[in-house]
Amino acid sequence: MSAAFVRNVSRPGRYGDGRGGYGLSLLVRNTANGRVSKTWSQRVRINGKVTNIGLGKYPLVTLAEARQAAFENRRAIAKGNDPRGGSTPTFAEAAEKVIEVYAEGWKDTGRTASKWRSQFQRYVYPHLGDKPVDKMTSADVLAALVPIWHTKAEIACKSRQRISAVMRWAIAEGHRTDNPAGDAIAGALPKQNGRTSHYRALPHDQVAGAIAVIQHTEAWPATKLAFEFLVLTATRSGEVRYATWAEIDWETATWEIPAERTKASRPHRVPLCERAVEILDEALDFADATGLIFPSMSGKTLSSGTIGKLLKDSGISAVAHGFRSSFRMWAAECTNIPREVAELALGHVNKDRVEAAYQRSDLFGKRRELMHQWAEYLNKI
Repeated sequence: MSAAFVRNVSRPGRYGDGRGGYGLSLLVRNTANGRVSKTWSQRVRINGKVTNIGLGKYPLVTLAEARQAAFENRRAIAKGNDPRGGSTPTFAEAAEKVIEVYAEGWKDTGRTASKWRSQFQRYVYPHLGDKPVDKMTSADVLAALVPIWHTKAEIACKSRQRISAVMRWAIAEGHRTDNPAGDAIAGALPKQNGRTSHYRALPHDQVAGAIAVIQHTEAWPATKLAFEFLVLTATRSGEVRYATWAEIDWETATWEIPAERTKASRPHRVPLCERAVEILDEALDFADATGLIFPSMSGKTLSSGTIGKLLKDSGISAVAHGFRSSFRMWAAECTNIPREVAELALGHVNKDRVEAAYQRSDLFGKRRELMHQWAEYLNKI
């Protein structure tokens, strides 16, 4: 590994230094915004346990500095010391490290990280924040979850999952050997009432009216086009907001969403109806160097709350994601299209492994017919 290699490498992967045998490596990743992230880490054995020590990001930490840090860590271990400082982090400190590790794999440019921090600060840190991770017990976790287990069931379940993720990190780092948020508390948590909160959605016969209301607002034109495009394609807000012209195949009227921007982490082809293509024609007026189809007024990506705020300000009692539910209800109630076609149109992955093994096709032709029917339905009501 050389300084020039570190500066120029862009292919994702882990690259070992191989110099001196200190376990130094460079992890190269593609981020959700199309950039390349380069992070130093060192694989070492401390007290008989293999662990990775983060050494910072390039270019803030150069190759020479990473090598020096790796050498000093190895020297500390040889003397019987723990280069991590020997102190056990609190839950809050550990949670922040986990968020940093996970953040580069999240596709929403910081929104998920913000949700983790907000949820922890409100519901978890008051009970667990200052506790060292090696001292936490199942009783401590229960103390944080039980008060919201019934009143805020979805938040409680997500909090448990996220606490568990932090504990798995603590195990990997050698701070403890068990997970107090895992199976240990399953039997102690009471059964929830079974009610599930869903995204606010409109009945499908009210969707065309919502489009009409939005079209007559004074909102930024690209935002209004983005909303209608979202409805017609039954896609997710982030998929539309980050859509680029390079993803559009004009000849076949197809939009291919890349894997890194889909929830299933696999490419999703979307057949475009005639009106969706017309929307793209109109959006050409806003084409700029960013390549975004629906840029904001400032030329940047529309924020995650833009469409939601537009709906709220227009008196429409639904969220952007809810229009996928409207589409799904219409497909079930008003068409003879098989269930699997509607599910594939939403980009859902077949969870039945046996069925998925036989159903290899994405049924694109049938999905094009379905999206054409959806557009016709919205145009008639």
